[in-house]
Amino acid sequence: MRTAWAIAALAASLLLGACSEEKVAEMPPPFALTEEAMGRYCGMNVLEHAGPKGQIILDKIPEAIWFSSARDALAFTMLPEEPRNIAAIYVSDMSKAPSWDRPGAENWIDAKTAFFVIESQQRGGMGNEEAVPFSKEGDANAFVSKHGGRVVGFNDVPQQYILGSGAPAQGGDGDPIPPEGEPHDMGAHHHG
Repeated sequence: MRTAWAIAALAASLLLGACSEEKVAEMPPPFALTEEAMGRYCGMNVLEHAGPKGQIILDKIPEAIWFSSARDALAFTMLPEEPRNIAAIYVSDMSKAPSWDRPGAENWIDAKTAFFVIESQQRGGMGNEEAVPFSKEGDANAFVSKHGGRVVGFNDVPQQYILGSGAPAQGGDGDPIPPEGEPHDMGAHHHG
């Protein structure tokens, strides 16, 4: 009799575990970036800015909240006045981006799985510091070799970096450093 109860308890726990996994797997898919996308914080067309973008989807709301930079999407998750019912956080996958100026309309990655380059010389969105997301750690490291900075995971991005001043980088003569055309040297590698 005890064996039957043990088997029933084990079966029930496996079913509950499977239900929990299904709930996690139900993350809504990302939306394609279109000309109608307006940045949450700047109120401008997201496509008017270079560098990686972000989108957040809230529970039970079938539309994206758009961000002109990946850094702004991360800021949304840290600000106490923003909603907490986040169903998905997506950022441009710069491992698959055609260029820095055109990061792509459909190459999104779950921000929680991305490798972020922070503290680099490359500037995003509005010319401010950026958290540059990559799906491949090797691509993030190649970007660091070219632009400086360091690679961190979603949970290790410092709040002060995201919510800090985000001032444009200054060159030796005090002028802002302009963004480059390509996020990293793709060389003989194809990241399609």
